[in-house]
Amino acid sequence: MQIKTYVAGPVQANNYLVIDENAKEAILIDCSDYIQEIVDYVKENALKVKYILLTHGHFDHVLGINRMKKALNTKVYVHEGDKEQVLHTREVMTMFGLPTDGVENPVIDGTLPDDLALGGQKIQVIETPGHTPGGVCYLIGENLFSGDTLFQGTIGRTDLPQGSFQQIKHSVKDILFALDDNIKVYPGHSGSSTIGYEKKFNDIINY
Repeated sequence: MQIKTYVAGPVQANNYLVIDENAKEAILIDCSDYIQEIVDYVKENALKVKYILLTHGHFDHVLGINRMKKALNTKVYVHEGDKEQVLHTREVMTMFGLPTDGVENPVIDGTLPDDLALGGQKIQVIETPGHTPGGVCYLIGENLFSGDTLFQGTIGRTDLPQGSFQQIKHSVKDILFALDDNIKVYPGHSGSSTIGYEKKFNDIINY
């Protein structure tokens, strides 16, 4: 399995193209902007992009959906708890006083199916509310795509509407920290980490 990271969008979010080279399949995790480099790579390597999977519904992770969905000829899924937020991205941005010139509400295909897979590898959806009600992480083998739930040294903010510190504390300390220490963490912003490192050094251990 190969993981390629692309940083894009108004808040420099990480977009992860996860590739099964044998099956010639890929998925895209989060979609913060239209990224021509991803489109080119997919075409050059004759990959089938099975889905775009969202870790949560905040605008800075979804603004590329419509163009990327069309360019990659794929489907987009989000957890039920964040569906409405994605579908009303423009309105949410306006509510926060953010510019919406050229912004369209994303078109998605539905909520997360139960049988997600990449090649022969199951994609495990781990519900981790707190940053948003429908926040999830995706575990593929020894790789955790944690969205804005878990970062290197810290956790996602909970001061936005529908955020909950108690929920995210439970999600991180009781759910994610129960995973194997060797699992690599790929967050929604900034650099990667491991579960073992975060269990020792993340700010959340003080709460």
